[in-house]
Amino acid sequence: MTEERIVERSDGVSSERVTERGTPSTTIVERRGGVGGLLIGLAALIAVLIVGYMLIAQNNREDARTEAVTKVVGDAGDAVAGAADKVGSAADKAADKLDDGK
Repeated sequence: MTEERIVERSDGVSSERVTERGTPSTTIVERRGGVGGLLIGLAALIAVLIVGYMLIAQNNREDARTEAVTKVVGDAGDAVAGAADKVGSAADKAADKLDDGK
């Protein structure tokens, strides 16, 4: 005759069920964890999402800063080029006046 004995224990966080069938040497143990693992997984997922958002926001700020510096440098370069053209024109005119005076 096969004998079956089931023992269940729960401490509020995890539960355990032991089933003994046949001879007393055959034992099956099932353990189930509580919600602790689920909460840790959820917290890790939230942390990864927050870090990802912060990295994307930082990258956007750096791109905006780089664009602003590039625009300022481009405007300054245009101003220098315009000034150089004016100085070149003035030098040409002065050279022409010197050549006409000889």
